[in-house]
Amino acid sequence: MSMTTLPFIRRVSACIVCALLACGPAWAGTLQEDDSRARNILEKADEIRFPSEGFQVDVNIDSATADGNVEKRKYRILSKGNESTVVMVLEPASERGQIMLMKGRDLWVFMPNVSQPIRLGLAQRLTGQVANGDLARANFSGDYTPRLLRSETISGQEHYVLELLAIDRSVTYHRVLLWVNKANYRPHKAEFYSLSNRLMKTCSYEGYESMAGLRRPTKLVMEDALRAGEHSVLDYQSMKLRDLPDKIFTKDYLKKLQ
Repeated sequence: MSMTTLPFIRRVSACIVCALLACGPAWAGTLQEDDSRARNILEKADEIRFPSEGFQVDVNIDSATADGNVEKRKYRILSKGNESTVVMVLEPASERGQIMLMKGRDLWVFMPNVSQPIRLGLAQRLTGQVANGDLARANFSGDYTPRLLRSETISGQEHYVLELLAIDRSVTYHRVLLWVNKANYRPHKAEFYSLSNRLMKTCSYEGYESMAGLRRPTKLVMEDALRAGEHSVLDYQSMKLRDLPDKIFTKDYLKKLQ
């Protein structure tokens, strides 16, 4: 390389560095706008899934295996925000009296014949394809960092595709892909992934009806991605807003509910 070319290279390099520095704030601003937009989309979808106020809802769950056997269960959920939830077993009768309590991301199950509550994980299976966190946690916004990946057209409707990454390992799923209708922010479907990024199960949000002041999905179909033919159908009924005092979400109060 000749000595005459060195000043030219230095000038070009300096111009490149200056250009990158000048664009830096613009890039940062674009990223912040994208993050804010993704967060806004997710929050609106969460508002449709469940009320942000205190509410009560009954959930019938039918879980089918590949050979056609079906297990039926029924739960009553009392929830306040995304930090306090009580899940009571109504059916089968043999398990009536079992109650789960979630405070923050701490989850316990209380059993009539056991003196001390048992600690559970949100990702542990409750029944069929349903994890504890699927009933105990009311929204995605508090547990995941969203990113807007792309748009997709499904049945003539435009949808946002969000990638949700768990804020830590205590949440129900490591990664979620969520499709949200652009016109009305209704959740359409979701894919749930493990820590190794393996698709575990899918969920479709169906049966939109008016419940607790908004049109919400009354039917969730969760399908196992690893075992063909295994799925659970969650049917939400009788949702209503309730003023739920904080004392309901305490270990002492749960003894009165058993």
